[in-house]
Amino acid sequence: MKYPIGIQDFASIINDGFVYVDKTDLIHRLVTEGKIYFLSRPRRFGKSLLVSTLKYYFQGKKELFKGLAIDELEKEWAEYPVFHIDFNGENFTLPGVLEAKIESHIAYWESIYGKAPFSETLGGRFGYVLEAAHKQTGRRAVVLIDEYDKPLLDVLDTGYTIHTNGKERLLEEHHRDILKGFYSVFKGLDEHLQFVLLTGVTKFSQVSVFSGFNQPADISMDRKYEALCGITEEELYDVFSTPIAEMAEEYHCTVNEMKERLKKQYDGYHFGRRLTDIYNPFSILNAFSQMQISDYWFSTGTPTYLIRLLNHTKENLNELTGKYYDPSQFVDYKADVEKPLPMIYQSGYLTVKDCKLERNTFLLDFPNNEVKKGFVTLVANNYLKTHDSSTWTQDTVDALEAGDVEKFRKLLTSFLADIPYTMRRKETEREKERYFHYTFYLLMRMVSVYTVYTEKQQSEGRVDCIIETPQYIYIFEFKLDGTAEEALQQIEDKGYARPYASDTRTLYKVGVSFSSETGTVDDWKVILG
Repeated sequence: MKYPIGIQDFASIINDGFVYVDKTDLIHRLVTEGKIYFLSRPRRFGKSLLVSTLKYYFQGKKELFKGLAIDELEKEWAEYPVFHIDFNGENFTLPGVLEAKIESHIAYWESIYGKAPFSETLGGRFGYVLEAAHKQTGRRAVVLIDEYDKPLLDVLDTGYTIHTNGKERLLEEHHRDILKGFYSVFKGLDEHLQFVLLTGVTKFSQVSVFSGFNQPADISMDRKYEALCGITEEELYDVFSTPIAEMAEEYHCTVNEMKERLKKQYDGYHFGRRLTDIYNPFSILNAFSQMQISDYWFSTGTPTYLIRLLNHTKENLNELTGKYYDPSQFVDYKADVEKPLPMIYQSGYLTVKDCKLERNTFLLDFPNNEVKKGFVTLVANNYLKTHDSSTWTQDTVDALEAGDVEKFRKLLTSFLADIPYTMRRKETEREKERYFHYTFYLLMRMVSVYTVYTEKQQSEGRVDCIIETPQYIYIFEFKLDGTAEEALQQIEDKGYARPYASDTRTLYKVGVSFSSETGTVDDWKVILG
């Protein structure tokens, strides 16, 4: 089986014999039930392949779709003039790149359909060629714009500026105005448009680039198109049964055990109220290709724009995850409001895990282990300003797995001691305590290859941290500028160990005192059982 890793051209996948998960029934529904759409999906989730498939469909390339679902659904196979722009692959932090990108496309189209005699703006010239294409071919135009928001994300919150007309302004604002003017052409061209699709990672609010034309139908959370990009569990088991069996053999486990491992690592995305399980296609294809469960998606790019946004907010990551939200709080990113949640969600680092239909609220959390591990590590390194934590994480996992509490104490103490004083310098006792709780939360999230609970609610109180491994259970209670004995006493008084009374694993109760003066472990005491 050939895996189309890094191949986003539909014709190449079909002609060169790569595996293709058939989405053409949904594509046929898309083109017959609507006209102007917007679709948000995380990066490397198949948006470019979707756009490419639509391009060949509207070009009437019937031979490419032989044997696929749309082969029986489509009867006409008409050829339309297709206008395709892909904003991938450009560095839009450089002034002038966006204008040059759009200019090159328009100039090419003008060489085919003619140039507007009076209009000089990019939007006006684009509108002219769309209308001219309709008149010359007798068929309305199809517009496909892939990663429309990359020119905005590249410069979001960077402070980069540009000089235009003798004035200095933010490059972010400059790009927004260019795109707004470019897209505004759609508003008066309904009669000349057959189909329009814009894809991207984020949906910016109505006050920005989308305000220039009639609002597209946002199908990002449409129940009909949840599976338009990505791989459903049903598709995974149907199309990839052979590589799943091969991986099970490679890992010396059963097929069902391998399915469960793949699910924990790459599944968990939901794009609608049906909560249809969607696997990350880039990661799962890489896993099959290399016959190895590893972190593929997160390692392909650093979400620097998210880190910039997180640096503005006073909300910690643990205060954002595992909560129910109204869609208005995470569907649209409003560029004038410094809230990271919409960008974290739309970029794929959080996803819908549950919904309360009667309240129209959605539970957001990490989709799977790959994303949780990568994103938490990135946030931790940025928040704590430490060196790369991967080695520390692995050493900590080994210590917990072996039941070596003393080694874990040394690892934790040394890590905390490496954090710059400026990061832990807090004005109030509450802020100091919040800092240590959040720091430990991040560290434990990084090692959560095992079951890790932070701030776990029990009948008599909230446990600071519980870690469960196959052989050991660790119950931690923390005190700031207190004593380890006081922390242990709280574990006993509140009965935090009672839920594990019948558990056969070895249980450790650990009292820890952090010093706001030194920024690390000041007192540590362990009781077995």
